[in-house]
Amino acid sequence: MLFGPFADISLLMTLRVLDPGLCTMLVDYGRPDYRSLGVPVGGAADRFSLALGNGLVGNPPDAAALEITLSGPTLQADTPLACVVFGAPFVLESDRQRLTTGTTFTLHPEELLRIDGTPEGARAYFCVRGGFDVPEILGSRSGLKPLRANAALHYWPGSIASRFIRPTFTWNSKPMLIRTLDGPQASWFEAGEFYDQAFAVTPTSNRMGLRLRGRPLLLPKRELVSEPVCPGAVQVTADGQCIVLGVDGQTIGGYPKIAHVISADLDKLGQLRPEARIRFARVTMADAEAAHWHKQAELREWLTRLQVAEPLSP
Repeated sequence: MLFGPFADISLLMTLRVLDPGLCTMLVDYGRPDYRSLGVPVGGAADRFSLALGNGLVGNPPDAAALEITLSGPTLQADTPLACVVFGAPFVLESDRQRLTTGTTFTLHPEELLRIDGTPEGARAYFCVRGGFDVPEILGSRSGLKPLRANAALHYWPGSIASRFIRPTFTWNSKPMLIRTLDGPQASWFEAGEFYDQAFAVTPTSNRMGLRLRGRPLLLPKRELVSEPVCPGAVQVTADGQCIVLGVDGQTIGGYPKIAHVISADLDKLGQLRPEARIRFARVTMADAEAAHWHKQAELREWLTRLQVAEPLSP
């Protein structure tokens, strides 16, 4: 997507990925229109952070950025690059300046930017003014695989004054409260077994889903024909443990679904790290709708403050 003053591709410069980190991916808002064909939504695991990071550098909310997970990349630019790292409080190191997450900065030519780990949360977004110019696949610039060492990404050069906003969400509450609606097979289970305990996120979790560890739920001996699923579905496996589907989760599943995370809390899932503890809270559809519109209003308010001219994507 070329927009505004960034439509002249002759101005494109190169950002080099010297070290990709643990799992660094190009993301935008993903591919929500192709689920009927079996294509996962993909895109950012925390859309709220992506949108605010893009807003800080003057982009539309869904401009392509780098999603950083737990341990980030080492980057180097050809020419001045207006950028920000927004989301979980990753440690930023430079050989030329002092940097913090949530504050815009200009990455200078040949300056080394190292994005290390984070003491809380799991993901942040490296957003650059104009977004990254990569080919679209099924209407999205989201990558299908993590970046590798020596990858080259194209951007529009420029500098930026320092701007800062503090994230409105903290990731270190213990346990994290995740609000849910009843799933299609909620009546198969004893609700108290699910809602009256805390679960831990296991190290085998990824963008496809969060595998949880808790007291096993009693699974009735009933057959279930595979049916459509989407991010936020809480599935119960044969051993009584739960999986919460993420943005890269499959589109069809055969496990019973005891609950479904409300849309306003989906971004929280993207910030849960291994061994993070969570609890689920049942809410009504009216509660879920109110939470959704409250979060959208909060995002619109932030983007208006940041003077983003593009309309918010639904």
